[in-house]
Amino acid sequence: MDQKRILIIDDEPAMTRMIRLTLEMTKRYQVREENQAAHALATAHEFKPDLILLDVIMPGVDGGELARRITTDAKLKQVPLIFLTGTVTKKEAAEGAVTAGHPLLSKPVSLKALVETMENTFAARAHEQTRPKAGKPAEKPAGPQPGQ
Repeated sequence: MDQKRILIIDDEPAMTRMIRLTLEMTKRYQVREENQAAHALATAHEFKPDLILLDVIMPGVDGGELARRITTDAKLKQVPLIFLTGTVTKKEAAEGAVTAGHPLLSKPVSLKALVETMENTFAARAHEQTRPKAGKPAEKPAGPQPGQ
């Protein structure tokens, strides 16, 4: 089974270590931590994550700004994001002001909720990638057509 690569970007080393160890115990994920928002893009380019867990409030560059940079980066824009926060309420998250449509989990997060949200995100991404593109005409079958 291929392990999914997960990048955790959070300024709290204890938080990233706990999440990394918890996810690695499942044997389904390869996890990398980045505790400095200023290095997050470089780390993401080098690690090539399948998903990024992103703290909302960090010194220097907050999670919203970092998410904007990730989603506009040619090499990273397809990587799904899940926000983690201890300060935003579920109501605020549902309004989309902070998360811009990305899932949001409150810290501390349970392993069950985290893995469920990650797997749902992977499933949604896989579904998007297998769906036919809108506006593309269906190909005509080869050979003579009825009525010809």
